[in-house]
Amino acid sequence: MEPGGMIEGLMDGAIDFHVHPGPDPYHKRRLNVLDLALQAKAMGMRAIVAKNHQFCTANLAALVNEMVPGFLMIGSLCLNRETGGINPDVVEAAIKGGTKVIWMPTSSSTMDSKVKPGIPLLDDKEKLLPAVTTILELIKAHDIVLGTGHVSLKEIYALTAGAKRIGARITITHPMTTGFGCTLTVEQQKELVAMGAVIEHSFVACMPVLGGMNPKLMVDCIKTLGAENCILDTDMGQNANPSPPEAFRSMVGTMLQFGLSGEEMEQLIKVNPARLLGLETER
Repeated sequence: MEPGGMIEGLMDGAIDFHVHPGPDPYHKRRLNVLDLALQAKAMGMRAIVAKNHQFCTANLAALVNEMVPGFLMIGSLCLNRETGGINPDVVEAAIKGGTKVIWMPTSSSTMDSKVKPGIPLLDDKEKLLPAVTTILELIKAHDIVLGTGHVSLKEIYALTAGAKRIGARITITHPMTTGFGCTLTVEQQKELVAMGAVIEHSFVACMPVLGGMNPKLMVDCIKTLGAENCILDTDMGQNANPSPPEAFRSMVGTMLQFGLSGEEMEQLIKVNPARLLGLETER
């Protein structure tokens, strides 16, 4: 079958693990959370994780889910300055409010913070700070998932080792996206997979506005790591890019054209994100 013939079937029930909808305090976004849910549902998608760098999205997600039955908007929290940083009390409240994904610092990370010193995750012996370990324990206890955010390479390895020790689920956030956090080699990604991490590849890295990477590089990386160890999402929402559901559809078609099979795509955009988010038995 030509790749174009697979796209609609792959869109049916797909999950985008990483989207930036409006409202947003600092950026104009392509769609607000309600319009995002309506468009994604119309295109057959099952769920979207809404991400904002400055506030928890669980409350918005809960309202959207009341208004758009048959579709699931999932709340998340980034541990930046505006949300309290590395604060287990904030994390626990967010989880109780329905948050399913906790991201380590992004705009406030030691890699990305431009105005003030970044929020560190490690002590002077390069061990996880006690509050970080407490957050990992909360993530394990409530059966949700951690995203590494935009932290440094040392912090990524320490988080992954800590998650493995505790038994928490962890994703490595867009390791091939340039300009945000750190980029990882394929060998480094393989090491993190061996430690139990899932690699989150984001299609935004292939867009002219934020990277312009040849999609073949991402496909080759996924082939090397194995589709069972990765997820594919968009990280879209930027006003200069297509709407996230349209971008997701374009991602599906592009990845098929560049060599991923329909079976691999099912794993990357349905099976693996559903497992991470605890949705396998909810459909």
